[in-house]
Amino acid sequence: MAKLGKIKWKHYINYIAIAIVTIVFGAMSFANLLPSSTVYLLEKIAISIILAVSLSMVVGFLGELSLGHAGFMCVGAYLGGKVSCLLEPVFGNGLITLIISILVGGLIAAACGIIIGLPALRLKGDYLAIVTLAFGEIVRSIFMNSGEESFGGSLGLSTPRYDKSVLFIFAFVLVLGCLAVVQNLIRSKHGRAITSIRDNEIAAHATGINVTKYKLSVFTISSLFAGIAGVLYSFSNFRVQSTNFDYNYSIEILVMVVLGGMGSINGSIVAATLITYLDTTLQTVLTGNLAVLQDLFYALILIILVVYNNAPALSAFRATHNLSVFFEKLRKHDPAHRRDDEAKWDRVPTKIEMNEILSVDIQSTSSTVDPDKKEGK
Repeated sequence: MAKLGKIKWKHYINYIAIAIVTIVFGAMSFANLLPSSTVYLLEKIAISIILAVSLSMVVGFLGELSLGHAGFMCVGAYLGGKVSCLLEPVFGNGLITLIISILVGGLIAAACGIIIGLPALRLKGDYLAIVTLAFGEIVRSIFMNSGEESFGGSLGLSTPRYDKSVLFIFAFVLVLGCLAVVQNLIRSKHGRAITSIRDNEIAAHATGINVTKYKLSVFTISSLFAGIAGVLYSFSNFRVQSTNFDYNYSIEILVMVVLGGMGSINGSIVAATLITYLDTTLQTVLTGNLAVLQDLFYALILIILVVYNNAPALSAFRATHNLSVFFEKLRKHDPAHRRDDEAKWDRVPTKIEMNEILSVDIQSTSSTVDPDKKEGK
């Protein structure tokens, strides 16, 4: 019991929640209690979580803006789907075909991440965003203009549909694997080196951190999981089309990361689930000419979040109205429990401001000595 009391359960809440969802819906699926629409929604949610968490490594923890995440997903979807088409006559549409396709699609997407990352990560800010955006569009254009015998051309690649009652369970297992890799990396010494690069790259380089190595590692791992998500997408649909991996889809993944909070894995999970559910709902509601409003919806969310997180006038509101303060109020106060930031100057009002200390006039003690006593001496 003593060991259980020392466990930081907040680090495992996301594992527990996803495991419960997988077990509950998996049991309902085997009992034929889930409609096809719910099963497909669960598949999309699992894919979105993998994409959001993997992109959060680059945008949230590394501090680099990447707009080509849909391009790596496209690589995994096409190549993993092609491998599944070649293996289906031999092994059938079973677990072996699924595992081999995931390995091939994920590894090739990671290789593309290395190839693009070596020259691209020497850039910063908007220039890196433009290069990654160009990569996504180039990849999409290559598959769109391919031959019909290779990748289906403009019509797309026909892929085998995996068993609906099992695929979303396997997808959520991969979500757990993605969380295990990302969270263990971020909480290690390598994760502290990555966040130090985000905070101040020059200072991190001066302390001996290999900035290029860590940047390339994060970019490669992120591309790997994007490729795995692409393979799951190919098994979730009967056809893979390059038009589904355009610039707007990269923006949608970025909105998930920003909505969940920069550098927050749990936030990315919640935001990916919410955005995917809203996306599926809006597709059924906004039809015809109103479908254009769906892209406007994502743009408005991104603009509102950027303004909210950066407006100086809202700094006091952000400090007092957030989930951390809410859960802190719900928690029973333990005098032995002290937060790491409770001793900061801006949190302890009883401390004297440094400006006040520097403005105090210091008088010499010699001026207070009685002149008569000094002469008598």
